[in-house]
Amino acid sequence: MSLEILNQLETKIQQTVTTIQSLQREIDELKQKNQDLETLISEESDEVTNLRNQNMALQQEQTAWQERISTLVSKIGEISR
Repeated sequence: MSLEILNQLETKIQQTVTTIQSLQREIDELKQKNQDLETLISEESDEVTNLRNQNMALQQEQTAWQERISTLVSKIGEISR
């Protein structure tokens, strides 16, 4: 009986070791995926910042063009009077 109990214990210990190893591999994979996602988030955040800056520059350029056009229209209006 004692040998049977030891065999069962050995089997359970081996199953536990196998499970722990499997979980460690899964943790490592998840850590790598997390790191990849953090890198992606950082890159996307930089891209969003760049796009916002570009948008602001384009809005400023649009405003400048609108002012120029308004000035030209005013000058044309003065000439036709």
